[in-house]
Amino acid sequence: MKSFAMKMKRFLKSEDGPTAVEYAVMLSLIIVVCLTAVTSLGKNANSTFTNIANQLGSAS
Repeated sequence: MKSFAMKMKRFLKSEDGPTAVEYAVMLSLIIVVCLTAVTSLGKNANSTFTNIANQLGSAS
């Protein structure tokens, strides 16, 4: 039983687990921001190219 208590105490003092979790959370937030930015830019670019195509089509 002492061995289990010592292992649990060492686990709770260790900072490797929380550090890995913090990095995983930061990485997931960065990925969400990047996906949102790419989606937004894609929609804006599509809208711009559609407007240009419509203007060129009506000019001829």
